[in-house]
Amino acid sequence: MSAWTRKDLLTIRELDRNEIELILQTGRTFKELLSRPGRKSNSLEGRTVVNLFVEPSTRTRTSFELAARRLGADVVSIDSESSSFRKGETLKDTGLVLQAMHADFVILRHSAAGAPGFLAERLKAHLVNAGDGAHEHPTQALLDVFTIQERLGEKRDWKDLHVVICGDILFSRVARSNVWALTKLGARVTLVGPTTLVPELFSELGVTVAHDFDSVLLDADVIMLLRIQHERQRRSFFPSVGEYVSLFGLNLDRFKRCKPGVLIMHPGPINRGVEIASELADCPNSTVLDQVQNGLAVRMAVLHLLGGRENPASP
Repeated sequence: MSAWTRKDLLTIRELDRNEIELILQTGRTFKELLSRPGRKSNSLEGRTVVNLFVEPSTRTRTSFELAARRLGADVVSIDSESSSFRKGETLKDTGLVLQAMHADFVILRHSAAGAPGFLAERLKAHLVNAGDGAHEHPTQALLDVFTIQERLGEKRDWKDLHVVICGDILFSRVARSNVWALTKLGARVTLVGPTTLVPELFSELGVTVAHDFDSVLLDADVIMLLRIQHERQRRSFFPSVGEYVSLFGLNLDRFKRCKPGVLIMHPGPINRGVEIASELADCPNSTVLDQVQNGLAVRMAVLHLLGGRENPASP
């Protein structure tokens, strides 16, 4: 397997299969490390990681903070409310200020698609995209495929897997990154939802586009539910929440028609009773908390590969 050579992690689209598998392999090493009593590495000892979250986040921001600390780094977290963005400072100038303060890593979440790439070109620090607009969310896709592989077995051939992603595809950076990751690994992917949120043009990405949720459930090995991205929509893309739930919500009746071992995934936050019934979010088939747990190991792997000094399992 090839060594990691990239300065930044900006998108899944630019990675090849070997790079994705290297991250997954390294993530498994760190997950094993996290099960030990000490649960720490010195891979980033003496380094400074800055979490620059211009968009709000709970899971991703906390996960990156913990990942950096578990690797021995110093961590500084900045959000839009406590930054100079409120005073009119540009993203470029904020980045240069952080560089002048010797930040080694910048983890950026931003509402503008392409913002991480823009900043990465101007900084010596390693840049990690923690979500940019409706563009990509690479570490979410990596932790998702890590979780699928962990639950279904490493020996399971990706070519034998059918992954159904349901919901707001049009505005979802999670969906885009997952499409790139899953198709590069060889999985079969179906995107399903209202025609307004799942236009036919997505078929150009090498996936199947469908608008009848019930018709694709029987053959699904993995069902990934996405919440409606109301904060990115300037108008309603379906008549009512009630109609959306009746057509695209995963309820108990639909679940009973699925394969016995089907995985139920959700990147969170969950709207219980909308995209997924509350009972299903907590059932044994659900991977929701596994995804959160695996996010820590995967983000440790990403930071280590970008700039870690020591063996990943070094205590």
